[in-house]
Amino acid sequence: MRLTRRLAAALIAAPLALSWLVPVSSWAADDPAVQTVRDLYAAFAAALKDGPGPLPARVEAVGPALDKAFDFPAMTRIAVGAKWSSFTPEQQAAVIDAFKRSLTVTYANRLARAAGGKFDVTPKVEERGAQRVVPTRVTAADGDDSAVDFVVNGDNRIQDVLLNGDVSEIAAQRNALSAPLKAGGADGVVKFLRQRADGMLAAKPTP
Repeated sequence: MRLTRRLAAALIAAPLALSWLVPVSSWAADDPAVQTVRDLYAAFAAALKDGPGPLPARVEAVGPALDKAFDFPAMTRIAVGAKWSSFTPEQQAAVIDAFKRSLTVTYANRLARAAGGKFDVTPKVEERGAQRVVPTRVTAADGDDSAVDFVVNGDNRIQDVLLNGDVSEIAAQRNALSAPLKAGGADGVVKFLRQRADGMLAAKPTP
């Protein structure tokens, strides 16, 4: 189906519009990968129950759920790529911490823009080797919709998010980190990620 640029921008990092309209039976509740996604959406719903609120409050509200659901160390390692092995353990820890904070702020920031929509979870989970893909469909308040799939690893933690089946969150992050990684290595990546998060938190809310 048609996906507008506005909806794509709102959903590239996560499916953020929520509506608990799906019967419990359709969740395939016996699959822990689906439960991971369900728990994450529950946290998003709770964060929106009284309206979007200010960004710092949303970060605080969804941060623990994202930390539980997402495999941030694996996501960071894949986003950095081959140079990861050249980082010291201290540098790796710093990059993971900055990546987690940046992505958490990004999710919380986009959460407000997708308020008022709904989502559906497809009951069939697709197996891809050791990973499973939990399909969902997110519909914005104006009716535009998109397929958003969660790639869940063997530890039942989310390792990637795909928009319309092929727009990868990790690929987008890897592209964003390419220049700071080339220019400044691990320190350059940490600086870039921290500045990106700080910039979102400092921005004035859109009227």
